[in-house]
Amino acid sequence: MERALLLFLEYDGTDFCGWQRQSQGRSVQMVVEGALSELAGQSCKAVAAGRTDAGVHALAMPVSVTMPPRWTCSELLRAMNAVLPREIAVREVRAVVPGTDARRSALERRYRYDIGVDAAARSPNRSRTSWPLGRALARDAMQRAADMLAGEHDFRAFAAVGEPKPHYDCTIQEAQWDDSVPGRLRFTVAANRFLHHMVRMLVGTMVDIGLNRRPESDIARLLERRDNSDTSAPAPAAGLSFVSARYPENVFLTEQAAW
Repeated sequence: MERALLLFLEYDGTDFCGWQRQSQGRSVQMVVEGALSELAGQSCKAVAAGRTDAGVHALAMPVSVTMPPRWTCSELLRAMNAVLPREIAVREVRAVVPGTDARRSALERRYRYDIGVDAAARSPNRSRTSWPLGRALARDAMQRAADMLAGEHDFRAFAAVGEPKPHYDCTIQEAQWDDSVPGRLRFTVAANRFLHHMVRMLVGTMVDIGLNRRPESDIARLLERRDNSDTSAPAPAAGLSFVSARYPENVFLTEQAAW
């Protein structure tokens, strides 16, 4: 009987077309499934907790897989890190109960967005994983705007236009701007679910508030809209990283391995 496992991936999404397998382009899913299939000797499917877009990164993306019973957590951790390209690494492998789905079983997802606000933001080493804005922002005004996001709202004004969804409601548990690191402003947001481009559109709108291009009250007004025609342009993909996901404790078995 195959084993159900949860892999936690860290990856630099700069040179990928996103997580999801595409008809053209190199996706993280394609590379991960290729590595798993090579090790298993059979076709393997990988399901991630979030479908990051092109250029978006991950610090600990949960990915559910099934593998032949000979693969222990520690052996799979070692083998995957031996065959994956340097842009992707497996941080941890945990055994889970059969049927655990990284996307459907998640209770909460957490993202962060980094903005470089000093002149050194243009540094190639920093701009690969942040928005090199290089301008001061009114952090207090942006935090007051972020405070309006707490709780359950219809976020269709902050979603990319695509296939209609059953609903656009998301519950925000945390929305916080942090300026404790010199030269950087970081937005951390946690919710039960996110819509396509939602974090980047929230950040783009709040940056316009921080640049005094629009009032703080626009957040409350946009949450009442049913289209995104008055929302600011989404922030660049490079600054966004998937941080983590939370699951019920009863999905995890005792076996695990981490680097």
